[in-house]
Amino acid sequence: MGRIIVEQIVSADGYATGPDGGIDFFGSTGELQDPQMEDEQMRMLDPVRAIVLGRITYGMFEAYWPDTSPKVERVAAPINTLPKYVVSSTLAAAPWGTRGDSARILRGDGVASLQALRRQVDGDIVVWGSLTLTDALLRAGAVDLLRLRTLPVLVGTGRPFAPADLGQRALALEGCRTFDSGAQVLTYRFA
Repeated sequence: MGRIIVEQIVSADGYATGPDGGIDFFGSTGELQDPQMEDEQMRMLDPVRAIVLGRITYGMFEAYWPDTSPKVERVAAPINTLPKYVVSSTLAAAPWGTRGDSARILRGDGVASLQALRRQVDGDIVVWGSLTLTDALLRAGAVDLLRLRTLPVLVGTGRPFAPADLGQRALALEGCRTFDSGAQVLTYRFA
């Protein structure tokens, strides 16, 4: 049984989306294409054995990753080959591009579904984006590691990566990596 890792890409002022709910700031300064950042992502993905997404993030991933070549973005290989799960009560199916495979849909309570999946997966599980699911996991104390990929950009307003009603939670720094681009990856465990 591995860890549940929640990874969020955030602005320097802590927003996971801009004021319109969009993520345009992700590409505004080019840090996500930084080869050092990609090396870090590949290292993080090594022990990961499953990807879990919420419905909205699944839609964004499915629209981009199935057709992305690993020659262009190395993380496309693990994203496309690892088992994928989507927490949704509304999706009827979760195809993965034209590859012929699909993500498995987890219905019902997202926290309970992820805890059950955790008992089945021999390795880490990464939850990317998926703010509603992340909110529920953080509230339930069901996150082992929190990874913040912080971009050197201020958004000013938008959706924070954590719910406003979470209250204070102590974190212990597991790692910090700063890249030449100015981006950082901060990894925390819950104290």
